[in-house]
Amino acid sequence: MKRIIAIVAGGDSSEHDVSLRSAQGIKSFLEETEYVTYIVEIKGTKWEAHTGNGLRAKVDLNDFSFIDNGTKVKPDYAYITIHGTPGENGILEGYFDLIKLPYSTSDVLVEAMTFNKFALNQFLSAQGVNIAKSVLLRKGQAARPTDKDIINTVGLPCFVKPNAGGSSFGVTKVKHAEDLDTAIDKAMAESPEVIIESFMQGTEITCGCYKTKEKSVVFPITEVVSHNEYFDYKAKYNGESDEITPARIPDELRDRVQKLTSAIYDILGASGIIRVDYIITEGEKINLLEVNTTPGMTATSFIPQQVRAANLDIKDVMTDIIENQF
Repeated sequence: MKRIIAIVAGGDSSEHDVSLRSAQGIKSFLEETEYVTYIVEIKGTKWEAHTGNGLRAKVDLNDFSFIDNGTKVKPDYAYITIHGTPGENGILEGYFDLIKLPYSTSDVLVEAMTFNKFALNQFLSAQGVNIAKSVLLRKGQAARPTDKDIINTVGLPCFVKPNAGGSSFGVTKVKHAEDLDTAIDKAMAESPEVIIESFMQGTEITCGCYKTKEKSVVFPITEVVSHNEYFDYKAKYNGESDEITPARIPDELRDRVQKLTSAIYDILGASGIIRVDYIITEGEKINLLEVNTTPGMTATSFIPQQVRAANLDIKDVMTDIIENQF
């Protein structure tokens, strides 16, 4: 019997449609495997399986099953590719744990922590990882730091981001103190918590990694050169950046980045594929930006690029991750 794989996509963040593109990518990667695949799209309490020819079937949340052409389908595995809530913050993982369905990502704790940029940075900083100076703000906070206090801590320019969410929406590079409040409001529209981080001048890179019971794989590093002021939505999804794999960095620095990426995977106790983003600043100092536990998976996304650069086949990587749970 072929395993039935539900590629779970959509979600409730602004990256809903981006997630669906990743789902289509994963489905295409698995086409030549022994798996039967369905995309399951989530939006709020509306969970539907795409059953082909534009048809959709309601998912029974008691056991994550649905009806396709009169037959009950109960997936054997969930490949989660939601960028944002509920798939990247542990909520969906908790549901799958309850119904005993194996899935592709890390567990509830790891997902919740990596989704919260401030919590993750403080945790990894305690393990010796370099991070930016930062301030955390919460919506409705009684005693919020003043703009002056924030700027005294992080300096200018600085980045204002949603604390719980991706980095595609609600992000502003603030150069002038008078623009700080507007940037905070913009980020608050995406998340009830906002992180304000110091700007780090340097080379942006990203490195993927996955591990199974049998192997540890760290991919070649990608260098990201945005045509815009920083790696924003247009740079990510509208081709307004150069993505160079392998990165144009010295071999010794490459080895240190890959070693650190593998160490972060182990420190977190991660599962499946993660992608760690860094800034290399003066003196070849490696600084953490964030950890992505459901990285983009379209044909042109970073991870597929890195898989190709490693002379691996993406369908074999997907199979490794799926079969590791059985």
